[in-house]
Amino acid sequence: MSFTQEDRELVKVSVTKRNQKGEDLGTIDLDPDIFGHRPNIALLHQVVTAQLAAARAGTQSTKTRAEVSGGGAKPFRQKGTGRARQGSTRAPHFTGGGVALGPKPRKYNQRTPKKMIRLALLQALSDRAQSDAVAVVNAWSFPNPKTKDAVAALKALDLTGRILIVVDPYDYNTVRSFANIPEVQLLDIQELNAYDILKSDVVVFTENVLPGAGGDFDSEAVEVEVAFDASESDEGNE
Repeated sequence: MSFTQEDRELVKVSVTKRNQKGEDLGTIDLDPDIFGHRPNIALLHQVVTAQLAAARAGTQSTKTRAEVSGGGAKPFRQKGTGRARQGSTRAPHFTGGGVALGPKPRKYNQRTPKKMIRLALLQALSDRAQSDAVAVVNAWSFPNPKTKDAVAALKALDLTGRILIVVDPYDYNTVRSFANIPEVQLLDIQELNAYDILKSDVVVFTENVLPGAGGDFDSEAVEVEVAFDASESDEGNE
């Protein structure tokens, strides 16, 4: 991989294209508007945190002293027993009582502007590309769905660790071949997101789904880099 710094602080990145057998098919230049951004750690953190928060079910629930059954009668008289006064056996300090300050169903969603989500995706792709963690295969050619053939292809391409493979969801043989490999995650090009990219050790594209080179990917430019500058926000807090 090689890269050079250009105007607007975009980085030009090139990767080696290979076939399923691992043979070198030359070099391909990645679109700098997609793979050439400088990662903003604060922006990536905010978007990923919001994505993980939105994935929470928020269905956990405990009962308060008003919701547990029983406890309607005063357990003993107010005075004369030598014990602390009690009004109900369903108070939190009693066995079988309600829970004090326990969780209730709630939504964890955080509002995140679409432009921030879009820019985080581009920066995540850029981070992987500039870290030599993007692989391009000309095409997957599995005559039949076979996990054995998929494992052999990954070995030929020397791909290890957590592998994110961007696939055409209608390519049945490819999807079924990789489906049972634990370290492989399959995603449609339209499902790409910053979290899944950043948690992967390598992202694999084929030419027909490579963003900026034929993949069905929104190439609309995002001009909000200066709107979220961590250095500026830090200065404002001083």
